[in-house]
Amino acid sequence: MAVTDNQASAESKTPTQRDASTAAFEFVRDLSAELSASKIELPSYPEVASQVQKVLSEENCSSERVVRVMGAEPVLATRVLTMANSAALNPGGKQIMELRTAVTRLGFDALRAATVSFVMAQLRSAGQYKSLQRYLDALWQQSVLVASLCFVVSRRVGKINSDTAMLAGLVHGVGKLYILTRSVRHPALFADQEMYQHIVNDWHGSIAKVLLENWGMAEDIVNAVHSHTDDSRQTRGPGAVLADVLEVALTLAPCKQLPELLGPRIGPLKAAARLELTPESCEALMAESAEELAALRSALGQ
Repeated sequence: MAVTDNQASAESKTPTQRDASTAAFEFVRDLSAELSASKIELPSYPEVASQVQKVLSEENCSSERVVRVMGAEPVLATRVLTMANSAALNPGGKQIMELRTAVTRLGFDALRAATVSFVMAQLRSAGQYKSLQRYLDALWQQSVLVASLCFVVSRRVGKINSDTAMLAGLVHGVGKLYILTRSVRHPALFADQEMYQHIVNDWHGSIAKVLLENWGMAEDIVNAVHSHTDDSRQTRGPGAVLADVLEVALTLAPCKQLPELLGPRIGPLKAAARLELTPESCEALMAESAEELAALRSALGQ
């Protein structure tokens, strides 16, 4: 009997490789079904966070209602107060002691950011993800750094709200986060990092889009997270500017530790050119905003 190419390929694989291939097939099959049904939600997502996201997405939401929902969870309320008293978001330095004042001061996008920070803290402390701790920590550190850079870049550019940009930066990796938490069900897949990264690259954008839509995020944020790597995206309007800010922040993130990368990476970047940013202006921006970046990262829970 002749042996087909597929049979030969399967037989040439080690048991570990065959296990990873099977896990990858099952994983992608499940992801596809969940996306088709829009059944995408982070595991262990706190009920209070769902309530906050729902309230903040309502057209005529009042600050008083937000205060009531957030005040029901002391840890979340503390996160909001911490952000409201950060040097970046409270440049006057007057101490804010009441949640009501903090809610009024921050605005809804910053409150969403505080809620995402709270959710991530809960997720990182969940016992079922102990084996993923260092990966969760690394992903969150990256998200917080990008969020902080989005804040200072958008303020420099002056075309979009800085809190909105910060929120986009904070949630840009939620698709990767979802895939990471789901990987605990498929240890063979996670053991094959090349295959795992291939799945992340192919799927995280679509997953992020559904997650953010389910959370009631603004369309500009959803589109920016989903399309910031697409050079063919539209180049006009607030949503396009937000996507450019996010792309620049992601490009600047590794330059914080490796400044020699700044010129080669920012110079040819179309998003930076559209925002009228040069390697020199970005270098100056990062130097001038060093303390503010540190304060933002601390406030967001890094």
